[in-house]
Amino acid sequence: MLRYALLSGLLAVTISACAQNVPANTEKVPDDMDTPDNTHLEKATFGGGCFWCTEAQFQYLDGVIKVESGYAGGTVANPTYEQVCTGTTGHAEVIQVTYDPSKISYDELLQAFWQSHDPTQLNRQGNDVGTQYRSVIFYHNEEQHKKAAYYKEKLQASGAYDKPIVTEIAPLNNFYAAENYHQDYYNQNGSQPYCHFVIKPKLEKFKKVFKDKLKHTK
Repeated sequence: MLRYALLSGLLAVTISACAQNVPANTEKVPDDMDTPDNTHLEKATFGGGCFWCTEAQFQYLDGVIKVESGYAGGTVANPTYEQVCTGTTGHAEVIQVTYDPSKISYDELLQAFWQSHDPTQLNRQGNDVGTQYRSVIFYHNEEQHKKAAYYKEKLQASGAYDKPIVTEIAPLNNFYAAENYHQDYYNQNGSQPYCHFVIKPKLEKFKKVFKDKLKHTK
């Protein structure tokens, strides 16, 4: 909660100055594709470990229209999951977030990104180890670049972490959508052990921290 409070404070300053057999999921994240004007939607791309985890968390944020799991930052075109898992393609597992900036800002998405994983772990998150699990922000434009760099610097200086933040900040050159079975993974596979023992605890913690920013679930 201390980190969230620090992040909230940084967000406020920036805005004022310029964010086996386990029962399957029964809770459904609402579809927000009924946005009045899709031409105003924007995209953000983040890597914070296994994309199943980050996808599940960001899906609950009000103003997030779509979360797509995929690969970015590598040298191989149209990589497969098996290729990325070797750690030789240079790609990171990422999520690409389509959002409505009138409901949620890029600053707030950055706030959620920092909270969703441990940005001090180099090329891993927990037991998921490899460069494909690195902490990374792929920016779509210079404004996103400046904001990502600003928050990384301020968060490090705040003392919220006792180790250096190793999050990479890089331009997005290509995003490749992951295979269909990776999409909406937690909601479709809630009975799987990884979902129950790894994703669910992260999601519950995330929902408590961002309880005022969540969608109304059906």
